[in-house]
Amino acid sequence: MAPTTLPFEQGPSPGLDRHFILPTIRHVPTSQPLVWLRRGWQDLRRNASLSAAYGFVFTVAGWLLLFFAEPRPYLFTAAVSGFMLVAPLLAASLCEISRRQDEALATTFRDSLSCWARNGGSIALFGLVLALIAIAWERLSAILFALFYGGELPSVQSFLAAVLLSGNYWGLVIAYVALGALLAALVFAMSAISAPMLVDREVDVVTAVATSLKAVRQNPAAMALWAALLVALMALGFATLLLGMIVLLPWAAHASWHAYRELAHR
Repeated sequence: MAPTTLPFEQGPSPGLDRHFILPTIRHVPTSQPLVWLRRGWQDLRRNASLSAAYGFVFTVAGWLLLFFAEPRPYLFTAAVSGFMLVAPLLAASLCEISRRQDEALATTFRDSLSCWARNGGSIALFGLVLALIAIAWERLSAILFALFYGGELPSVQSFLAAVLLSGNYWGLVIAYVALGALLAALVFAMSAISAPMLVDREVDVVTAVATSLKAVRQNPAAMALWAALLVALMALGFATLLLGMIVLLPWAAHASWHAYRELAHR
């Protein structure tokens, strides 16, 4: 099948552009993620009911996931972090709402799903990649517990005292945090603007991921702040027993559209 011709420009990233035709990435100020959040909040307010409906669906899905993971602490902690790993896929329809908002188009629930009709195969494949990473993280979590924790696994309720505060399992804590941080950094770099790009353009997953990696490499300070803000929003969501996700996850998704729009939008 002949490749799709898109109005991309060659950017100053020979390592990636040697193999893929990628859009030019703009350099943004370090504080620009705060602007993305402000614009994302505006989109959320203008599409409050539809965005909150998506947020509610994601929250219920999170509750179900944590309910089934609750008997196994390693699975529970993996489910919490795994929820954040697949969050970029959940942003697709919300990014479509923001895309239509930029074009001054009213959006119904059916309209918000139109991105799947345009580029559903690539969006689904991107979701599969994220799901496989989440599954790999669950397996790695189980291996870490098997290697570092002796005896019967504690309940989720006693996990904090038995593992984190007892001082007996620093090896487990350090290995878990270090490996989780590395995996989270990789997923963030791969997905920072991938979902919005797949919504906006009929490109393949490799091109979208390569563009996201390029954006992170060329704007390290701004993207580090953006990653920290996203982690803070998700942490606040979990601190409210996921109730906050009804608003926070759509807010982050709408803001992600504006991140993409400034970094790589044609």
